[in-house]
Order: sequence, then structure tokens, then C-alpha cells
Amino acid sequence: MAAVGDGVGETLLDEEAIRAEVARLAAQISADYADKPLHLVGVLKGAAVFLADLLRALSIPATMDFISIVPYGQVTASGVVRIRKDLDEPLEGKDVLVVEGICASGLSLSYLLRNFQTRGPASIKTCAFVAKRRARSAEVTLDYVGREIPDVFVVGYGLDAQEQIPQPALYRPPRLNA
Repeated sequence: MAAVGDGVGETLLDEEAIRAEVARLAAQISADYADKPLHLVGVLKGAAVFLADLLRALSIPATMDFISIVPYGQVTASGVVRIRKDLDEPLEGKDVLVVEGICASGLSLSYLLRNFQTRGPASIKTCAFVAKRRARSAEVTLDYVGREIPDVFVVGYGLDAQEQIPQPALYRPPRLNA
């Protein structure tokens, strides 16, 4: 993990590592869904870049949709979130893969899974580009994970800090002034 000279911070995953993780996940997902179409649901905004790369790397037919919930860190302790933008298409009868940029506490993902299950999908699984190494506040299974990372704040590869997204690597920013 080399230091980055432009003030972004410590590099956790560089471009090459990101490409390798996306390719590995896409191959595994493509094999698992080889006989059926897949419907990807990206959780905005953090999953947008990862979902686009993942979709391009899949070797199977897939469709996609997006949902937007309250920003990271504003999920209540009970796991209740507010949906800002709901799905455009119904989930009924579809094999759904919920795609997250990062999974930390699992609260928002747990809420989404409960919500989506009421919409009648044929199946529902989860994929996170990165998952923080920590005890999850909610019981949630991650079916596909790119990398586990330390329980630190990260930015880059679609994950923002106050709407600013350093690209293309994943970084641990320097300590912010309070």
C-alpha cells in the first residue's frame, strides 16, 4: 500500500488490482448464472462505477437498474433507510444481484434485501466490491466480494467523500481536519 503524492492518501487497491477483482467476480457470476438471465441492481452512488465495469465483464445476458438510498452513515441503528430513487422495473420473477460498492455495517443492505424480497424475485444474491473487516450490525450474507479491507474510511472507484471521487484506485484518505 503505497502513499499517494497528490494528497489523496494511501492506495489500498490500484487500477490493476481493481481490474483483476472485477474480472474474477464477473467470471464467477457468469458461471453461476450461465443458464439464466441476471438482473443487476446497483445501489447509488457508490456502486455505479463498479456495476458498469462488472456489467461489461460479464459473459452472460444481464439487465440493470438502480436504487438510491440515504447517504452512507445516515442509516438508523434499526436499519431503516429512506429510498431516494426506487427501481424503475419490477423484480418479480427475476434472478437479482444487488451490487454495492462497499459493505460496512450491513444495515442498508439488510434493509434492501428485506424490501426486495417482498417484490417477488425468483432469487436474490449480493455482491460488494469491498467489504470492511468488522462485525456487521445486521445479519447479511455477501455472496460475492471483491476484497475485504480494514475498517477504515475509503474513497475512490466510485466511493465519494463529500461528492468528490478520486479515480481510478481505492484510497484511504489522510486524516481529515475536524
